[in-house]
Amino acid sequence: MNKNIFSTPAQKRSLAFAALIAAAGLALGGCATATDNADKSPAATSSAKETMADALTVEDGWVKSVAAGEDMTGAFGALNNSSDKEITVVSASSPSAGMVELHEVAAGADGSNVMQEKKDGFVIPAKDHLHLVPGENHIMLMSLTGALAPGDTVTVTLTMKDGSTVSAALPVKEFTGANESYDPHAAQ
Repeated sequence: MNKNIFSTPAQKRSLAFAALIAAAGLALGGCATATDNADKSPAATSSAKETMADALTVEDGWVKSVAAGEDMTGAFGALNNSSDKEITVVSASSPSAGMVELHEVAAGADGSNVMQEKKDGFVIPAKDHLHLVPGENHIMLMSLTGALAPGDTVTVTLTMKDGSTVSAALPVKEFTGANESYDPHAAQ
């Protein structure tokens, strides 16, 4: 004897609705589990979230010391790229300076070397490095918030073309070489 315990139309609709809700819950639960597992796989994690900043390191970085009343200085070191793709640093910032620019030294109109903003940023080739040194490519810290004495630390944050960032705490060192001029009007 096959007896249906849900005999009224209302009972049958309630059963159908409950079955539909249960099926939807299982389907959504299955999707969430698949998504959670996919997000945790090593391949998905590294390729989906990898940024230029993941491959960039700052090595042997430092900042030139300045006395009270001086308004500018430079940051130097090696920018190392461990990836298979070139990295472009497009800007920099620091809480120690009101303005920070990426600078290069280039030949001026009169043939002398002049310091100027590097508008296209610093390009670090794949599996290579770029040296930032006095008298060449460097990070210019301007509108300083105070003196920078040897032994102090300056945090500099680099922003890559993809928007990712890398911060480095750079020691302040005394340096008198290269006779570079930190006059912002020198490149004009």
